[in-house]
Amino acid sequence: MAARTQLSGPHAAFLMTYRIKHEPKVIHADEAHLLSGMEHFLVWLEHNRRGVLAGLLVALCALAAVGVALWYDARQETEAADLYRQATQLVIERPADNQAKAEESLKQAIGLYRRVVEEYPRSRSAQISLFHLGNALVQVNNVKGGIEAYKKYVATYGTNKLLLGLVYQRLAYAHLIDGDREAAVKAFLNVVGLPGTLNKDQVLFELGKLEESLSRPEGALAHYQNLVKVFPNSPFAGEATVRMKALEAKKAPAAPPAAPAPATP
Repeated sequence: MAARTQLSGPHAAFLMTYRIKHEPKVIHADEAHLLSGMEHFLVWLEHNRRGVLAGLLVALCALAAVGVALWYDARQETEAADLYRQATQLVIERPADNQAKAEESLKQAIGLYRRVVEEYPRSRSAQISLFHLGNALVQVNNVKGGIEAYKKYVATYGTNKLLLGLVYQRLAYAHLIDGDREAAVKAFLNVVGLPGTLNKDQVLFELGKLEESLSRPEGALAHYQNLVKVFPNSPFAGEATVRMKALEAKKAPAAPPAAPAPATP
C-alpha cells in the first residue's frame, strides 16, 4: 500500500480551514416583483381570454376600416383629378376657328366639371373645378348658371382667400353681362375688402370705370386715387392717372367768359 502522505504544519491547517462555498440564489426585490406581475397578468389573461380576443378583433376591424377609407379617398382623388384634367384639356384645346366645335368642347368640359363637383365633393379637384365650371358656363352664354356656380364657390370655399378674389371678379363680370351693374359693384367691392388677393389693382380700376358709367364721378375718382396710391407700379396705374385728370378737369369750374373789348370811338 502506498503510504499516505501526511501534511503537517501550515499546509494541513490551510486544507482543514478551506471549504468550497455555495452561495444561495437570491431573487432581488425588482425581479421578484416582475415575476409576480407577469404571473398576475397571465392569470388575468387566462380569465379574460374572450374579452381580450374580442378587443383585438375590434382593433383589427378598426385598422382595416381606416385602411379601406384611406384607399377609397386616394382612389376618389385620382378619379377626380383625371376628370378635371380631361375637362381642362377640352377647354384649352378647343378650336378658335370653329365656333360650333369650340362650343361643343366647352359643353363636354362642363359635364366633366359637374361630375367632379357632384360626385367627388371632398376631393381637392372639386374646388378648382367649380371655379372653371362657372367660367365655362359664362362662355357658352349660360350666364345665370355661371353666377350660380360662382356663388356656390363663395358659400362652399370662402376660406380660400387667394382664389376667392378671382371668383368675385368673375362674378362681377357675369353680373355686368347680365345687365346688373349694382350687383357687379358689390362683387368688386368684396375683392377690395379681402386680404392677400393678387387682383386688387385691376378690381379698383374696374370699379372706377364702372362708377364712371353709373355717372358717379366722385366714386370713380376715389377708386382711381386708391389704385395709384396703393399700387403705383401696377400696369393699371397709368390709365387710372389719365382718367383722374379727366375727371378733375370736369370738376373744375368753367372760366368766366372774357369781357368784350371796349368799342373804339
